[in-house]
Amino acid sequence: MATFNRRGYKNSKSNLAQKGEKSQTAEVFESLDSTANKSEQWILKNQNMIFTIIAVISVSVLSYLGYERLISDPNEKEAISELNKAQYFFELALVSNESDSLFKLALNGGEGKYGFLDIVDEYSGTKASNLANYSIGMSYLNLKEYDNAIIYLEKFKSDDILLKSISLGTIGDCFSELNQPDEAFEYYQKAFKHNENIYTTPKYLFKAALIGSEIGKYKPAINFLNRIKDEFPDSYESSLVEVQLGRIENLNN
Repeated sequence: MATFNRRGYKNSKSNLAQKGEKSQTAEVFESLDSTANKSEQWILKNQNMIFTIIAVISVSVLSYLGYERLISDPNEKEAISELNKAQYFFELALVSNESDSLFKLALNGGEGKYGFLDIVDEYSGTKASNLANYSIGMSYLNLKEYDNAIIYLEKFKSDDILLKSISLGTIGDCFSELNQPDEAFEYYQKAFKHNENIYTTPKYLFKAALIGSEIGKYKPAINFLNRIKDEFPDSYESSLVEVQLGRIENLNN
């Protein structure tokens, strides 16, 4: 497992709740190579939001299915009920101008309901607790608390095609923001290898290629870009491949 600098992190909900005062949705992997043009950055930035929304929808669906299948278990039923309220605050945060306060409500609770952090503590071992780990990680990502995001995303377990790949890729984004490119490179590879599909595989192949080129992994980076071109020609990333291929091939000479 990759390691990271925790910057004074303490395993306490009260301490976690005090962090993150600036209000804006986190833009992951902002440090693209200077040769990448503005249109490339715009596409990558908006794709991050697209995949976050997809993940939120997936979590909501899984929560509903979990409720229906596990309704006979009072503890699971109660946990899912609490999760749905916290998820409501999370979804509001994604489209709100006051996103920080709403992400904190999702984490710490409000209106007499538990937040994600409470669910993890009170319903340990339930499916709701596992899903809460994912949403906690994404909330901390948006609050730019990258160390905390990594901690909870690494706890998340799932066989879902999108969710697990996104969680691994998001860990890569967090390491990139923490200026730990080697760890970011590792997790982008885990993300595109986890379950190959048209949505997440080209996304994380491209990110792995970009950050690989920054740390001297030129041959793997070129291979990743060629995979996008050959295997995912209809993806957003495919339109960006030729420029990056030319740049990285020049670096490799």
